[in-house]
Amino acid sequence: MTTPTTEPAREGRFILLLGALVAFGPLAIDLYLPALPAIAAGLSASAEAVQSSITVFLAGFAVGMLFYGPISDRYGRRTVMLTGIALFALASLACLLSTAIEQLILARFVQALGGGAASVLARAVVRDVYAPSEAIRKLSLMATVTAIAPLLAPLLGSALLAGFGWRGTFAAVLAWGLLSLAVVWRLLPETLPAERRGELSLAAAFAAYGRLALDPVAIGLLLAGGMSFAAMFAYITASPFYFIALQKLSPTAYGALFAANALGIFAANYANSRLVKSRGAAAMAGVGCASGFTGALLLWVAIAGDALPAVIAGLFVVVSMTGLLGANCVGLLMARYPQNAGAAAALFGSSQFGFGMWASAAVSYTHDGSGRPMAWVIVATMTLSVLGYLLYRRAAR
Repeated sequence: MTTPTTEPAREGRFILLLGALVAFGPLAIDLYLPALPAIAAGLSASAEAVQSSITVFLAGFAVGMLFYGPISDRYGRRTVMLTGIALFALASLACLLSTAIEQLILARFVQALGGGAASVLARAVVRDVYAPSEAIRKLSLMATVTAIAPLLAPLLGSALLAGFGWRGTFAAVLAWGLLSLAVVWRLLPETLPAERRGELSLAAAFAAYGRLALDPVAIGLLLAGGMSFAAMFAYITASPFYFIALQKLSPTAYGALFAANALGIFAANYANSRLVKSRGAAAMAGVGCASGFTGALLLWVAIAGDALPAVIAGLFVVVSMTGLLGANCVGLLMARYPQNAGAAAALFGSSQFGFGMWASAAVSYTHDGSGRPMAWVIVATMTLSVLGYLLYRRAAR
């Protein structure tokens, strides 16, 4: 089809835009991570209550995606995406103005409902435009763009916290939402032509979830990619208090540490974009699962021995594999369901954030002032990721 990707320069801008849209979730979370202790103090809330704002955001993101995917399969991507981004911006303003932790938690849920549109539909747009093998390569390139968000967000969040307090982080998220709304309105065309959706009823679009839920290949891909994402969110939820409160790192040092992990995501996805055509998406996903599980075991041993450098190394490996697994697993899933690419991308994204929600909740619920809950949850999620990959390989044969 004719798209903005017909010239190399325009193709680069197109992928950059889509990668930035996928970054809605990471940006809305990572930007305010250094401010979590300050939010707890400013709203007179417990650490567990403030951590729950992450869990609630993940829940809203997961729920929102499930609606956006099939609706966009029926009515197109552009209008649905614009509606979701507008809701995200309005809820970001509510976060900025919150005066109690309950208000913040509710606003974060609504913010996530809106933000899910940009993240899931950017992936569906790639499947609209590219053939399956090329789509996986583009998804990896998008993931390298997306990695810039967690690379810069904690550092920017630390600077905003120092200059404007914790509300400054939400002001930046609001500005991001408004800018994204304007850019999508101006630059993103409709990529799903009417002739490819006119015969599909809304009920049929949602019925795709039933087929996906009964397909062992799909289940394996959802577990392989989603549980890796859950491991990252166990780290995201626990790490501010582990590194800042327990290990006595400054918010700036914590932001730099977080940025180093984002560099790992960037490097892994860049390598994947170069290797996936020759090695295959399934093989690269296997590399990601094996590496992530190895990093989880290293983290577990290091936490038990209170070896901070090894803790950092184990987390680096685990987090670096999330984007690589995500790009390959969602690409394989959308290739299997080309007529329901929006629903496939939505279910995959919802599973990622749904699993992330439970991992985040598990870390918060078992919080004991040490790093052990983080280590146990990450080992458990990466074990499930490996089992999911093995299920996929067996079912695909």
